Amino acid sequence: MAGDEGSEALPPLRERRRAAAAQEILDAAERHVTEQGPHALSLRAVARSLGMTVQALYYYFPNRDALVTALITKAYDELADAVQVAVDAADDAGTSGLLAAAESYRRWGMANPERFQLLYGAPLRHYAAPAEGPTTQAVRRMGAIFERVLFGGYTEDQLARADVPELSSALLELAEQLPPGGLGSLPPPAIALFMSAWGHMHGLVVLEVFGHTDFLGEHQAEIFRAAMRNMLQDIRGRIPSD
Repeated sequence: MAGDEGSEALPPLRERRRAAAAQEILDAAERHVTEQGPHALSLRAVARSLGMTVQALYYYFPNRDALVTALITKAYDELADAVQVAVDAADDAGTSGLLAAAESYRRWGMANPERFQLLYGAPLRHYAAPAEGPTTQAVRRMGAIFERVLFGGYTEDQLARADVPELSSALLELAEQLPPGGLGSLPPPAIALFMSAWGHMHGLVVLEVFGHTDFLGEHQAEIFRAAMRNMLQDIRGRIPSD
């Protein structure tokens, strides 16, 4: 029919129902993690909350690792989405993308402590993320955002001449072996700067999310903001301007 021209065919009904059921299971598992913590994740409890058997759940997620992988990927994607939105808004306002990204990263962690722990806390026992799987891709997406806000506008030559302590031959060799894309596309001095910046930012967020800096009270945000500004100033001072 003429009215159907240009319209996209929907997936078969069975596939749509399967996708909807898988999403319902994923949402239930996410609620379980939020309420009980990631290390209490139980497929039996998730299935029970949905009025289904574990055997039925396995039809959608063949094992615990598949469900955990989906949970981790979803959390990384939502965190990356939040960071990207903040960066885009900062670009429109003419403010620092790095500071906006770091602030958004912190806010997401504070608002979702259990899911943040799923990503960055103690590894779940007997879980191994699939090599080059969706979690790896999600991590690379996050890294790419921070790489852009750190080094956007600098040339490869400028990054290669960044002022960092002399790097060992073993580290230089490792840098050459990194896959293209992500850190593998950066000169070794920029890799060192990136990892230092990431560790600084992420470490402060971990301390706060896990309650280790509660004694600072409402001043935690102020200290984090000052630390990020100092870090950005240091990085910019280490990269030649020409």
